[in-house]
Amino acid sequence: MPPLRQRLARLALTTGVAVPLTLVTACSAADRSAPAAQPPASPTAGPVATEAGTVTPRLVLTHDGGMTVLDATSLKPVGDLSLPGFNRINAAGDGRHVLVSTTGGFRVLDAGTWGELHGDHAHYYTAPPALTDVTHAAEKPGHVVVHAGRTALFDDGTGQVVVADADEIAAGAADARRLTTPAVHHGVAVELADGTLVVSEGTEEARTGIRVLDPEGREKSRFDQCPGVHGEAMAAGEAVVIGCEDGAVVHAKGRTTKVQSPDAYGRIGNQAGSDASPVVLGDYKTDPDAELERPTRVSLIDTRTAKLKLVDLPASYSFRSLARGEDGEALVLGTDGALRQIDPATGKIVRTTAVVKPWTEPDDWQEPRPTVTVLDGSAYVTEPASNTVHAVDVETGKVWKRAALEVTPNELTGVTGDTEAGHEEHEHAEGETEDQHEGEGADQDGSTPR
Repeated sequence: MPPLRQRLARLALTTGVAVPLTLVTACSAADRSAPAAQPPASPTAGPVATEAGTVTPRLVLTHDGGMTVLDATSLKPVGDLSLPGFNRINAAGDGRHVLVSTTGGFRVLDAGTWGELHGDHAHYYTAPPALTDVTHAAEKPGHVVVHAGRTALFDDGTGQVVVADADEIAAGAADARRLTTPAVHHGVAVELADGTLVVSEGTEEARTGIRVLDPEGREKSRFDQCPGVHGEAMAAGEAVVIGCEDGAVVHAKGRTTKVQSPDAYGRIGNQAGSDASPVVLGDYKTDPDAELERPTRVSLIDTRTAKLKLVDLPASYSFRSLARGEDGEALVLGTDGALRQIDPATGKIVRTTAVVKPWTEPDDWQEPRPTVTVLDGSAYVTEPASNTVHAVDVETGKVWKRAALEVTPNELTGVTGDTEAGHEEHEHAEGETEDQHEGEGADQDGSTPR
């Protein structure tokens, strides 16, 4: 069985995070004195919620024509939701909901598991998962980033950024902070605890760097030495890492620093961060002309020193292969079927677990391939070739459960079902990062590569 990590012990820490109460926005004149909308206590449709004995984490995976929701402990399906087209998913940041990048924008999926505080304790509930009627409009819904209890959405089609409290995003977030970038581009934004916004800079032709805005949207600084900006991850100390074609940039403590690759073209486009580690795990590619490069090295970026370390692996990996454990462990799923744990401080491979059969990365980035996400101490790995999901205890490296699926899994994310998960750190690799140098800009049914 997986280690069931109760998060109530973290509550005193997570609720102490400072978040701005009032923000001046560039595109919205919503009444800031109005009470914040709250997500419903039960799904908008379906039977009354059932009280559970403890927190009930769930997994959400996409497949051709919809999403399937699994109980993360039993791996049994608890619901299947139909939604045509190629859909992408990101945890909304409140421990309960998932944002589906689909036609028209970011649609809210209620995974049907949550907790409610009652004085010094909490009650937990489950209900059948359901697609709600709430959609955050976007022409090309792109990156979703959760940090410090705030969720930032980026629309690649308009350059609009929407940032709202994670526990309000499912209700529509009428009081959200909204602004638009100077030019439309495939971008990303993250709001820091003090309301500072780090947002990518670029056009449809070229992405060049980042801008840093104060809580009122005024520019504090900019950095334009990051060609091919892509991806984002957060590290301990509230350090933001943004990928470039020649390394990365680190924004921390009000300063932006370049991390230079040892190669003229040393692209980092997918990163996985952890609030338990100052080191960010990233991919690393060196062939600018490759239609699909299958790298065998990963990068480790120390945000304290802005230094980069490369780690050689015995197998290649894909953009859905990177994840972080709850204690900061760096995890990479290789095409040889092994899940490797890397010590982020030394770069040494400390454990290798055979999980799936050897596989080959598809040429088309939208095609299913093994994917890893971490939830409640376990690394969950999908295997499209056998329509199977595997659960690995990160602490021990043991595969503790496998289950057959009735669908071919594609993307994968999870929700904790806890009370204050919206204030925990976002791990950008789950999901929300996607490299695909050769596929950027393509879209299908409103969805875009991130």
